[in-house]
Formats: sequence, C-alpha cells, structure tokens
Amino acid sequence: MERLSGLDASFLYLETPAQLLHVCGLIEVDGGTIDGGYTFAKLKKELAQRVRAMPGFRRKLQDSFLNLDHPVWVEDKHFDIDQHLHRIAVPAPGGPDEVAELCAHIAGQPLDRTRPLWEMWVIEGLGNGHIAVMSKMHHATVDGVSGANMMSQLCTLTPAAPPADEADLARNAGDAGTLGLAVDGMLSFAARPLKLLQMLPGTAAVLPKWISRSRHGRAMPAPFTAPRTSFNGTITGHREIAYTQVPLDDVKEVKNAFGCKLNDVVLAVCSGALRKYLDERNELPDTSLVAMVPVSVHGKSTRPGTNQVTGMFTTLRTDVDDPARRLAEISAHNLVAKEHKDALPAGLLQDAAQFAGPALFGAAMRAYASLRLAEHHPVIHNLVISNVPGPPVPLYFMGARIEAMYPLGPVFHGAGLNITVFSLDGELNIGLIGCRELTSTLWPLAQAMRDSLADLLSAARAGSDQSGTAPRRTPPAAQE
Repeated sequence: MERLSGLDASFLYLETPAQLLHVCGLIEVDGGTIDGGYTFAKLKKELAQRVRAMPGFRRKLQDSFLNLDHPVWVEDKHFDIDQHLHRIAVPAPGGPDEVAELCAHIAGQPLDRTRPLWEMWVIEGLGNGHIAVMSKMHHATVDGVSGANMMSQLCTLTPAAPPADEADLARNAGDAGTLGLAVDGMLSFAARPLKLLQMLPGTAAVLPKWISRSRHGRAMPAPFTAPRTSFNGTITGHREIAYTQVPLDDVKEVKNAFGCKLNDVVLAVCSGALRKYLDERNELPDTSLVAMVPVSVHGKSTRPGTNQVTGMFTTLRTDVDDPARRLAEISAHNLVAKEHKDALPAGLLQDAAQFAGPALFGAAMRAYASLRLAEHHPVIHNLVISNVPGPPVPLYFMGARIEAMYPLGPVFHGAGLNITVFSLDGELNIGLIGCRELTSTLWPLAQAMRDSLADLLSAARAGSDQSGTAPRRTPPAAQE
C-alpha cells in the first residue's frame, strides 16, 4: 500500500458536488492511422493491455474508521476496464460546439471513489471523421507533471506500441488490511506534533519576508489583492468548455523578438484575451487580474506524494492596453515572482496540507460554499493558468495520431475559470474550462486567444521593421 500525502488527500477532502477536483483532457485523434482502421473494440483491447503495465491506473482508495491518517492506495483486485472506458457519440453535426458541450457535461460528473479514480470517454461522430477522447483523472492521483507522464505512457512516437516490460507487468499498488492500515495510520498520526514543530520556523518566516519583499518591489502579488470579476464567485457543478490551437512558431517568434521566456508570451496571450473578453462584457477592472500559476517542484521537494507542486501568483497586466508594453511588464514581473517563489520552501504547500483532516476540511468547504463566502471576502486570485510543455513531435494514442490535446484543469470557489496550455508537435493547445453560471460561453475567450497572439505578433514585426532589429523588452529595474 502507499499512503496519500496530505496534499494528495486534501483534493479528496475539499471536493464537493460543485467543486469537482479531477483534471480532464480532450484529445482529437485521426483513427485512420490505426493499423487496419479504427474500431472501438480494437482501441479498448489496446488500452486494457497498456493498463496492465501501469499500476497508477489500477489503484484505488482504501480507508477505515480506525485509520487516523490519510487514506492509502491499494490494488483493485477486481479491476474492470468496462467501468472506466465508455463509448458515446456526439450529436450532429459533430463540430467543436457539440463536442465541447458533451465534454462539459462529462467534466461535471464526479468520479466513483470505490474504483480507480479515472475514466475515458471515446467520442465518435465528429464531423471531420476524427475520434475524440475525453479523459478524467482525480487530482488526488495526479498533478500536472505526473498526469502528463501517465498520459505519455498511453502514447507512442509511432502507431505501433512496443511490448510491455515484464517488470512493469509485475508491479502493483499492494494491499492493506484493516489492522495494518490502523496501526500504520496511528504511528504516522503520532509523529505529526514533531513534524509540526519542524515545519513552524520556516512557515512562520514566510509572512514577514513577504512583507519585506513587497516594500522593496521584489514580491509576487499577495493573496486577497485581486480585483473582482464575474467568474470570481461561488461555483456550481455545471461546466463550460472551449478550446483552440495557435502555431507554436508564432509564439516563439514573439519570444525571440522581445527577448523573453516562452511562458511570458503564453501569459501575455492569456492576458490580452482576458482583457478583450472582460471589456466586451463591460467588466474590465481598472487594476490587473492576478493569476495563480502552478509550478512543479518535482526534483526539488523531498516530500512524499503524487502532487509535487507549489503556486506562484503573478500579475497579468490586463490594465495595460499596448500589447508590447503588457508583455514587457509581464516578463519583468515574472522574474520577480519566480525569484520570490524560489525563496520559499519547495515543500511549503505540501507541509501545510499534511495536517489536513477530512472532517474539518470537508465541513469547512461545505460551509464556505453554502454561505457563498467567496463573494464576501477579497478575491484571492482571479483564475488558474497552467503551461505544460509537451514534445515537439507527433504522438499516437492507441495507434491513432493525435491532432490536438487540450488539458482542462479544475475550477474552485472564488476562481471559476481555468486556462491550461499544452504544446505538441508545433501547436499550442489551449483548454478553457469554467463554471457555466459564471462564465457563460467561453468560445469568445478562445477566439480572443488567437487575436491576442496576432496583436503580439504584429507588435514584434512592427518593432523589427521600424528599427531594423528586434524590439527589446524593458529591463526589470525600469518596471519597479
């Protein structure tokens, strides 16, 4: 058995019927690249074979009232692929609107906790002849990096998959008896006071250091300082989805022209799109939106658990009209935010979550939602934006070439919009998901992503044409 870390378990404790904490992914594949053509039976057989060598897809939760610590993962001895892989057809004409509406409905359904926490829905009937696959994995079992790794194990660089490794076939999550679970949980629970004492000095120093950095202009935005928008409220379980692709070469051209990071351009694209989206809704704030950007600490944190992540707050400068200046200020601020984030303990979020309890966290979240408290305190952050790099070459899913892969993260009370970006084979795939009651349709925001990149590209080329050299970003010191 493997015990969940506090951070992994907190995604279970904080989940409600409205705040569903699974991550989704929508991929569109060309079934014609499968040897002999696509059939659902063929895809199902291939997936079942792959899962045999992947314990993460076969593990389920186990707990008991005697367990004082977080639940554990154990092997599902009765694993059945039919409980996880489903087949459905999209209504005619099978365009993006119909696919997104169907996927939004799937995203709004909870996962069954008595089984391994994942599902896949094979969607047929697309108007272009392709096949779509909507996947769901609970955040307790994956973060951005581990989720991408698990999906990559289902993908190959060629249509034909290599045979499974015998060592992988022999691995499993193990088992746990009620007594062993209780004893191990009691020992872990008894060690908590010592862990708390070890954690306190570093945690207590975070706030005064944050204040000191703020005074010197070297801090990321503080929580509860974001302006309010319509998607910063109490969410429901209804979801709205949209997606788009933009050429990665265009993003790189902007990056090279302005001498910044690719992630700076991604944030600037999102910023420009959000500015246009909110302006058209007559609710563009005078001050900048603040995004929470998940940052992987894989290899930096020594804490156990699947979720190896921390968060970085960054300003999107949506209050700046000029796209070139907006990018320059985002880039300059990101240097400050990254330096601040690196100065914090890598395991800070994991340490704090280690003391989470299902009764306390669950009751607190239910009360928070029912009292609609997200609408009565200052906004912590406006939305989550995540950028996950992928391979620059084609990938194949069960032998079918992937034409697009759109990641879709969870939304939270107080932050009912999530934008996740994934690069693959020369395209930047942008997935948008929100609470339907707060965001309405997200297709205008998807279109605004393309418009925002076009504005940045025009600014980059105009700067080069006028000066004969590429425009340069404003130095960080000039922004403070």
